[in-house]
Amino acid sequence: MFWTVTWKLLEGFQQTLAVFFLTLLFSIPLGLVVCFGSMSRFRPLRAVTRCFVWIIRGSPLMLQLMIIFYIPGLVFGVTGLSRFTSTIVAFSINYACYFSEIYRGGIESIPVGQYEAGQVLGMTRGQIFWKVVLLQVIKRISAPMGNEIITLVKDTSLARIISVYEVIWAGESFIRKGLAWPLFYTGVFYLVFNGVLTILLGYLEKKLNYFRG
Repeated sequence: MFWTVTWKLLEGFQQTLAVFFLTLLFSIPLGLVVCFGSMSRFRPLRAVTRCFVWIIRGSPLMLQLMIIFYIPGLVFGVTGLSRFTSTIVAFSINYACYFSEIYRGGIESIPVGQYEAGQVLGMTRGQIFWKVVLLQVIKRISAPMGNEIITLVKDTSLARIISVYEVIWAGESFIRKGLAWPLFYTGVFYLVFNGVLTILLGYLEKKLNYFRG
């Protein structure tokens, strides 16, 4: 029975991992784009971007999942995205908005003198950002980004609200068979995965100490 349960949970955990890695793949670069919009000198773009970020950060991720999956069919009468694709879209948008605020805080924390020094050397604004500022920003945001990444691991369980088969769904399915312990067993998967991520993120943070300043 133990190995049967483990195998079923591993099947669900594969979906959990897929949601986790695909969300990071899309949300990390998208967050930088959103950050540029929220810091734009073009006021209408800045206002719209910050309003969008406020809406996404101020509403539950569970609600966003249901809106993206159900609204196209219920309101417009068209076939929407699949359950898994809807999950990736909702998670990517949600975490991109959180990441964008972390990026913005990191960028704004860089002393103005860094920009001025780059200009004195004849560098363009783009060169200053990509070659001077970004490396320092990565160091400064590594801890808050790590926290959000750990949170993402646990938030993947919300995908079950639109019937995406993930590890908690797999564990809960055994309750109908009179077994409660598989549901608690799912916690082991989260703890192990978060433990591995914590070690990797800690290692990365130490490597980035070179950019301390």
